[in-house]
Amino acid sequence: MAYIHSPLLPVCKNGNTAVFTAALRRLVNNPEFSDVKFVVGKEQQEVFAHRCILACRCEVFHGMFSQQLQTGRHTELLETPIVLSEAQPEVFLAVIEFLYTNCVTLNNHIAFEVLTSAVEYGLDDLRKAAVTYGQLDMKEKCLIFIENHTLEIVKTRGFHELSDLALVSILQSDLLLIDELDLLCAVREWAHVNSVVLELPIPDVAKDAVTHLRLSLLSPEELTSLEKENHKDGLIPVEQIAAAWKFHALKKGSRGARPHLPWRRKGTRPRDHHRYLNLQRK
Repeated sequence: MAYIHSPLLPVCKNGNTAVFTAALRRLVNNPEFSDVKFVVGKEQQEVFAHRCILACRCEVFHGMFSQQLQTGRHTELLETPIVLSEAQPEVFLAVIEFLYTNCVTLNNHIAFEVLTSAVEYGLDDLRKAAVTYGQLDMKEKCLIFIENHTLEIVKTRGFHELSDLALVSILQSDLLLIDELDLLCAVREWAHVNSVVLELPIPDVAKDAVTHLRLSLLSPEELTSLEKENHKDGLIPVEQIAAAWKFHALKKGSRGARPHLPWRRKGTRPRDHHRYLNLQRK
């Protein structure tokens, strides 16, 4: 049987992507045919854009423009600039460039700020690009950002996508703004997600990360609840939980008899037994 291609059927053939990208790049901050204007930063720099492109590429802009349409003042709003007084013009233009071309031009001065904006606008590919670009100091800057926004970070999809090595480097920090119990819950969620993705048992996925959880910071009541939860997934080795109970058993004993005592993290909520912890970190 012979198959004859009908000219009425659509044929998909890739064109020159470089030409396409270059054409869209010419629209970046181009007032011609633009229908939205931003006033950015303390410099009040004008940035011109096209709502259809921003809306189809970014859920944050889609929501912003959809809300404006619902007010029934669409024509008036087209003539009203959107003020972004806290943004940096160079950083915002990098975000706009990425939305138009799926590429971004970065340098050492704006890479971290672009990373922050990528998280703010929900642009996962831009976030990955900013991290990949990073020089030797990028890891340190990223860690500082995570330390200052820990509660928000652990709720993101990006946190669940961290490698075990990246998670370990975070858990080693004393400056995380999160309580140990909340951090434990976040690590448990990370382990469950990665267990499904990697098709590995939860204890195997989390074996390196959980060693950096500071269980001795938890109260006896919290440890009891942890043990019950741990029976379900085996996230934490029994020996590690036993070591935390050992601290509670020996906390009032002589200094020489005490087990290793962890420092409190910056975001650790105080518990009564914390007065027995190392005095180096309050």
